Amino acid sequence: MIEKIVDIQNMVESVEAEVVQWRRHFHENPELSFEEVETSKYVFEKLQSFGNIEVSWVTPTSVMGRLFGRQPGRVIGLRADMDALPIQEETGLPFASQKNEVMHACGHDGHTAMLLGAAKVLSQLKDEINGEIRFFFQHAEELSPGGAQEMIKAGAAEGIDGVIGLHLGSQGPLGKFSLCYGDVTAACDDFDILIQGKGGHGSEPNGTVDPIAIGVQLVNGINQLISRKVDASKRAVISVTQFHGGTANNIIPDRVTIGGTVRTFDPEIRKQIPVWIEKLTKGLTAAHDATYQLDYNFGYSPTINEENITSLVEHTIVETFGESNFVRSQALMGSEDFSAFAEVAPGCFTFLGAGSENPAENYPHHHPKFDVKEGALILGVHYFVRTSLKFLNEN
Repeated sequence: MIEKIVDIQNMVESVEAEVVQWRRHFHENPELSFEEVETSKYVFEKLQSFGNIEVSWVTPTSVMGRLFGRQPGRVIGLRADMDALPIQEETGLPFASQKNEVMHACGHDGHTAMLLGAAKVLSQLKDEINGEIRFFFQHAEELSPGGAQEMIKAGAAEGIDGVIGLHLGSQGPLGKFSLCYGDVTAACDDFDILIQGKGGHGSEPNGTVDPIAIGVQLVNGINQLISRKVDASKRAVISVTQFHGGTANNIIPDRVTIGGTVRTFDPEIRKQIPVWIEKLTKGLTAAHDATYQLDYNFGYSPTINEENITSLVEHTIVETFGESNFVRSQALMGSEDFSAFAEVAPGCFTFLGAGSENPAENYPHHHPKFDVKEGALILGVHYFVRTSLKFLNEN
C-alpha cells in the first residue's frame, strides 16, 4: 500500500510542468461565461490525448470525460469551472490575458488545469479503479443561471454517487485545505426595482413625484430588513449595489432604478425576503403617489457539504498532506453553482490556499490584480486523484 501511494505521488509530480503550462494557456486566453468555445475545445482534445477516457460535449461549451475502472462500482464526479470575468487585467504577468476586458480573476484557469492533470494521472490508473470517474469541465459558473444546471439537465450527473469540487483561494495560506461540514456558500439572489414618479424642474419639487427621494427611503428601509426581520443567529445579507437616476443637476427625473444582491442559507428566510422588499416598496411608492416594478431573481442555491463524503475528504487531506495543512472553516456568504451538483448527489466543496507569504500580494477574487501561486496547482491534482481513488476503492 505504501509503495502504491509513492507511485501515485510520483505520477502526480510528473504532470506538474504540464499543469502549469495549461494554467498559463487558459489565463492568457480567457473566455466569458457561455462563450468558452476555444477553452472547451482545448480541454476536449487534451482529454482525448490521454487515452482510456470517453470524451463528449455536454453543452456547446462544456465537456465531460468518463473513465471506467476494471470492474463496476460507484460513480464519482470531479468538477472544474472554466469561465473568466469581464475585468481588465492589471497583474503584469508574462502570461497575462490577451483579451481586452476579459480576465481569469477567480482561479478557474487553475481549476481547469488541475482537473486535466488529475484526468491524465487517473487515466493511467484505470486498472486500479473500481467504478467510474466523471470529469465535469463546466462552463458559466460566474453567470446565473449557471452552467452546472445546464450540464445536469443534459444528463451529465445521472447515476453519480458523489461529487467533489475544489476552489483556489488567493488569500489563503499556500497549501492549506479549508473544509466545512454543512453550509459552505450562501444562496445568491438579486433584485431590480423601478420607481416611476413624475419629473420636473429642480426649483419646483412640489410639482413632481420625486423618485430619488422615494428611492433613498427605500434603500434605507431595505438596509434595515435583516436587522429587524431576521433572527440574529441566522446568516443573511442584503446589499443595495446600484442606484441610477437623473440626467442633470436642475432636473428631477421621472424614474430611478435600484438593484442589489441577497445572500441567505435558511430556505424560509430566502422565501420571505422578496415578500418583505415588495411590501416595503409598495407602501413607500403608494404613500408618495408613485408606482413601482420589482423583478426578483432566485439564483444559485446554498452549497451544502454532505457529512459522509466530507468526512472522507477530510481523512484524505490529512493522510495526503498532513494534519497541519487541514483547516476546519466557516461558511462563506459568497455563492457557487457547484450547489446544483451537490443537490443531485452527496457533495463536498473544498478550498485550497494559493496565496503569497507577503499579504500585500494577495489581491481578492474578482480584482484586476488577482493571482494564485502556481505551487498550489499540483496539490490540487493530488487532491483530486487521492480523493476519487479513496471514494471508489475504500468502504
